[in-house]
Amino acid sequence: MTSQQHRRSFAIGLLGEHIGSSLAAPLQEGEGAAAGYSLAYRLVDAAELGLGPDDAVDVLRWAVRLGFDGLNVTHPFKNVVLDLVDEVSPEAAAMGAVNTIVIRNGRTTGHNTDWVGFASALSTTLPQAAGQDALLLGAGGAGVAVGFGALRAGVRRLLVSDTSPERAQAVVDRLEAAVGPGRARVHLDVASALGQVGGLIQATPVGMTSSPGMPLDPALLQPGHWVAEIIYFPLETELVHAARAIGCATMTGGAMAIHQHAAAYELFTGEAADVPRMTEHFARLTGLRVLGPETVPASAS
Repeated sequence: MTSQQHRRSFAIGLLGEHIGSSLAAPLQEGEGAAAGYSLAYRLVDAAELGLGPDDAVDVLRWAVRLGFDGLNVTHPFKNVVLDLVDEVSPEAAAMGAVNTIVIRNGRTTGHNTDWVGFASALSTTLPQAAGQDALLLGAGGAGVAVGFGALRAGVRRLLVSDTSPERAQAVVDRLEAAVGPGRARVHLDVASALGQVGGLIQATPVGMTSSPGMPLDPALLQPGHWVAEIIYFPLETELVHAARAIGCATMTGGAMAIHQHAAAYELFTGEAADVPRMTEHFARLTGLRVLGPETVPASAS
């Protein structure tokens, strides 16, 4: 890191709804402190402040005027801010959503680090996914970014399943527009799809603390499958627990969260994050350590 960057301080915000439990602030501030400079990260919780999507333009304007260096953006603002920033990265345009805004010299540039986070996490944690087909379960807000990340990480082809055929087709259409034809198709029969693929990418909200349960019958999984989860509240979902119990290699949503925040940190500061150090910090915050395909208590050796 340059001496100039050592002298710099950064002001970052997170715009979203019900974000009090987010680990973004301690992860970003902790990495900044470890790197030797000041990074202040503030939550702009729309639910607490009475803000709605229509207020995003004012939040962004004031972030620029107050000298913020950037904003992370989450539900329900990711699609809204796409049309408010001065520039949009090609990847964010392809995703149709912005989750990271960099502010430089009064201008705003929108990026999407969700796909980067998933691609990096998958490559690091489940390298066997490269060259294999996978089932993408869930075509909601995260589906496009996670699917794009999987394909960029080397997954050969995605079968996309959702309770809404229209949503599944919309994700396939956007993915094929981004990476070319033949890399994704709708396949609504989960049991049939799992018989044709090497792994499962779980991108539905089922399994979250607020929506417990299983997104599919775990009996459909085979020990040779790998399973990648994007939920990290709780870090070990019922699906991850069941998959690991039968011998599947698994990736928790914590891996994606770490790599996503590392990518955002680099955009904000201009310096690469130390991912192993950020992973250790994540372990201290959650009490769980993410090590390759396993998640174990942080106190374990």
